[in-house]
Amino acid sequence: MKLGVFTVLFQNIGFEEMLDKVQEYGLQTVELGTGNYPPNAHCNPEELLSDNAKLKAFEEALKKRDITISGLSCHGNPLHPNKEFAEKNHKVWRDTVLLAQKLNIDTIITFSGCPGGSETDKYPNWITCPWPEDFSKALKWQWEEKVIPYWKKEAEFAVNHGIKKIAFEMHPNFVVYNPETLLKLRDNVGDIIGANFDPSHLIWQGVDIIKAIKVLGQQNAIYHFHAKDVFIDQSNVDVNGILDTKPYSDIAERSWTFRTVGYGNGYTYWKNIISMLRVVGYEGAISIEHEDALASIDEGFKKAVEFLKDIIFKEQPGQMWWA
Repeated sequence: MKLGVFTVLFQNIGFEEMLDKVQEYGLQTVELGTGNYPPNAHCNPEELLSDNAKLKAFEEALKKRDITISGLSCHGNPLHPNKEFAEKNHKVWRDTVLLAQKLNIDTIITFSGCPGGSETDKYPNWITCPWPEDFSKALKWQWEEKVIPYWKKEAEFAVNHGIKKIAFEMHPNFVVYNPETLLKLRDNVGDIIGANFDPSHLIWQGVDIIKAIKVLGQQNAIYHFHAKDVFIDQSNVDVNGILDTKPYSDIAERSWTFRTVGYGNGYTYWKNIISMLRVVGYEGAISIEHEDALASIDEGFKKAVEFLKDIIFKEQPGQMWWA
């Protein structure tokens, strides 16, 4: 396994300064945002695709520090009912694929997107309950008319440009938000679809992370991994349940909050995650995503690095000499 970081947290410093920081902390790989919801401060596809000198300098900066790219991330919503917004997101997705081809990267990390509930909607409609029947009909329409046709076409485009893995982050407010919906899309589109497995979005939904890793891993459907934790405030859950639309800054009142790894769940929990990843054959990046409102960028990052360095496996297991 390689320890890495989703570098958008360092968007306020330059590309090479960011790489120096990553190298200083002993990380081996980076996940780079290319636009849409993540900033593209370190990796702008339009610039790199249009300027060979910039592209070469970009590659040399990584090579000089012996740092690889675990994936390019363009989390967006190309299925948004606002056509202008959707088209901008679609363009970033396609430019990211083209850049990945130039860089010999085979993994793109993104969201599935979420349409409206009909052709006339103005905003996405994340449907989480089958009744009244309007919602079941809308959900069927979303998948059959929008989600599956779009990703079938885009999977073909990706394959034609050397991409082997489209890693969807299972995230609320998008149609792929748990293992079941991920596998539904995979069944309809093909094995190019897999997971950017981020435990944080699943923990608060009540998912058993170890079982989810096992289910997806046994189908070779884990293509990337985010190291991000969640704290469940049981006192708030007991009163209001787990669904929560309050701002992330209202930490004391929320049912759950994103945390740096180790501050939502402890060593044993995360050791079990890392061990199950190895059991199912995942040996890719463990990419730190820092969105902890209680920790500064540098301190939260440092604590995550220290925590994960202590638990990830860096070597292949040897022979079972005892058996």
